Amino acid sequence: MPNSPKDRLEVISAPISGGLTPSPLFSRFGVAALIIGMVIAFFISQLIGVYGAGKLLLPADKSLSLGDLFYFGSSDGTIVSLSVIVSCMLIALLIIVIICLKKADLRQYLALKPFSWTLGIGMFSLLLIFMVASQALTYWLDKSPSDFVDPLYHSVSSVGLLVFALVIVAPIYEELVFRGILWQAISEQFTKSNLESQPTGHPQQKPTVKGALIASILTSLIFAVIHLQYGIYEISTIVLLALIFCYARYKSASLLLPILLHIINNGAAMWLYLSQVS
Repeated sequence: MPNSPKDRLEVISAPISGGLTPSPLFSRFGVAALIIGMVIAFFISQLIGVYGAGKLLLPADKSLSLGDLFYFGSSDGTIVSLSVIVSCMLIALLIIVIICLKKADLRQYLALKPFSWTLGIGMFSLLLIFMVASQALTYWLDKSPSDFVDPLYHSVSSVGLLVFALVIVAPIYEELVFRGILWQAISEQFTKSNLESQPTGHPQQKPTVKGALIASILTSLIFAVIHLQYGIYEISTIVLLALIFCYARYKSASLLLPILLHIINNGAAMWLYLSQVS
């Protein structure tokens, strides 16, 4: 108990840690640079993967220009599958380096933590409704969103490799980028204090609804636009799908749930495709 005026002054002037609002890991300029940089890195990592796998697997007796290598490599299922795996490793490494350079806790910043299975079941139900409605609309409009898979399926050395790359690996590194580092960097620009006792790393912050909404809209639009293999109809459905992943990220406060939902979605799409071609 403070007895002297000096003691009382020290108590009054002491900072209350629970009321502090920690600064975001990235400034707003830094967020803009991060978005541009990650999108560029996303494409460059794929080009590196296609180039490396193409040099390894395409016939050595053909004198291929760089353009020819990318042209033939991007339609070869084995090369594309390997490029996806290479891209995942490069992007994951880049994200690890960025967060470590900012001296933040990697698992905490990317929300790599368990989620409520009750919430997970609810989000799966929402995803299931979306997939059924999307499939019905696709059938009604006579669209074929999986046409780009045809040359990959017919040229891949192992269907299992293609399934692994598109169903497991692609969702992991896409979620690390869009619902991971980018979503967190944008949403934390609009945070409210939620400090807890943290031994190391970036203080835990709870995004406001406004922050989560802005982050979800921006990352979903960027996520849809990078899927260059699709048309307008498919891109619009990807935006809605990405918003579901963002909602799962916000409600669960975990990146693992959108990763799981993304894998389920890609797995269902691949299962439907294989059931049609087999």
